[in-house]
Amino acid sequence: MALLIFALATTATSVVAFDCTREYLQNTADSYVDLMATGQHDRFENIAYTMKYFENNQTASLLNGVPAFGLIIDAHRSILDTTQCKTMTELIVTDPKHPYVIHTQMTLDTSGNVNLIDSIVTDAGDWAFNATGTSYWNNQETWSPIPESTRDTRETIKAAGEAYADRCNDVSVHVPFGTPYARLEGGAYTGRGNLSANTCDIGGLPEHVPMTNRKYVIDEVSHLVLNVGRNATSAGYRAS
Repeated sequence: MALLIFALATTATSVVAFDCTREYLQNTADSYVDLMATGQHDRFENIAYTMKYFENNQTASLLNGVPAFGLIIDAHRSILDTTQCKTMTELIVTDPKHPYVIHTQMTLDTSGNVNLIDSIVTDAGDWAFNATGTSYWNNQETWSPIPESTRDTRETIKAAGEAYADRCNDVSVHVPFGTPYARLEGGAYTGRGNLSANTCDIGGLPEHVPMTNRKYVIDEVSHLVLNVGRNATSAGYRAS
């Protein structure tokens, strides 16, 4: 099991019959957050009748999986992919009764309804799990929109994400890391030193770990691309 936040992009483009705007996707993501906070799935109005829910790559149910509990959510953030009409939402729960860090992708159909909810749920016992540390360092970061004139293309974001995933298996792969550089893994944050000079030359990257189950969400506005896969890294990057 893995708890590391990682990122990638897709080559496929969904064809949608409605206007899949950032506002619509944000409202959908907010509905998911509300579902997770209350455990009341009936408040999520645009769930497709044929919706499938996966929890850690296993078919599950909103009625008895983690979404049925009702969680005290300390922090959440969503990224929005209008090209594929997908969202990815990160939830951090530090409740000592049962802490979680959850990353969830949602895919919308051509009518604007959610037809797939795909969650990676990490908790005690998972690799590097530390919800309190994740919350602390996560809240130090700012993911405000990047000015349009300086945004990377989807292709550039995809290439960076693919390189990172490939590097986890093949150490010879070049990844376009920048400076400064920081990495959040559970409660460990690599950016605690000289923030203006931090580099990726810190060691600790996975080796000989194939990243084969790649499902991507890309948000050019935030320079963020996410992959949700069990036993895989989940990551994002942002231009400095």
